[in-house]
Amino acid sequence: MSQALLLAEAEPGTREFLERHLASDGFSVVPAGEGREALELAERERPDLVLVGGLPDAPALEVCRVLREGEPGRSWDRDVPVIVLGEARADAVDRVHAFARGCDDFVPRPFHYEELVARIHAVLRRTRPGERERLAAGPVAVDRATRRVTVHGCPVALAAKEYELLVKLASEPVRVFTKEELLREVWGFRSLGRTRTLDSHASRLRRKLARAGAAECVLNVWGVGYRLLADHEEARLSA
Repeated sequence: MSQALLLAEAEPGTREFLERHLASDGFSVVPAGEGREALELAERERPDLVLVGGLPDAPALEVCRVLREGEPGRSWDRDVPVIVLGEARADAVDRVHAFARGCDDFVPRPFHYEELVARIHAVLRRTRPGERERLAAGPVAVDRATRRVTVHGCPVALAAKEYELLVKLASEPVRVFTKEELLREVWGFRSLGRTRTLDSHASRLRRKLARAGAAECVLNVWGVGYRLLADHEEARLSA
């Protein structure tokens, strides 16, 4: 699944160049030409990384600061990795200021595209939360290394997307994941639209788990999304 990258850059040539090449390198690029637009997209699209350069309505360091500190009434991931594309005249003091505002890396101009991509991957590796090899939620257990799913110790065969949906839900079993989150993070969709993909996969996953003895799993929270276990059920996650 491609990773979503919010590209906030006002200069059309630079933005189009980066958007084209980053997309060809497997990223799902969300472009923005202004600071306010970038913040709105950070809230709506929940990118995996923000690449912010020169913007007409807000310096890159100000966008970085607001992303870290948040705004009243707005909600985005304040820990999202941020790489600042500095101005050509940037010096060591500018880099220090950028890191003080909370950026994860600072790349001065002119930059080499290959180096920028390497830095993006390095930041994503460094900031990616460690994945547990084994997940357990009620009677359901998932072994990531072997992609083996069991219910009460008995194996359950799942299709690829059913497995990925289960892994996502099992990562926080009593939390309600919104449909937008699941469609974006399991299927790579950028908007909800009118698709029934999630509902049909959740229904099949529920039936397979129920046949194996986990009847109270994959709960539909109407109008919101899905969770794996009810609030009263014990969720045990083991590393």
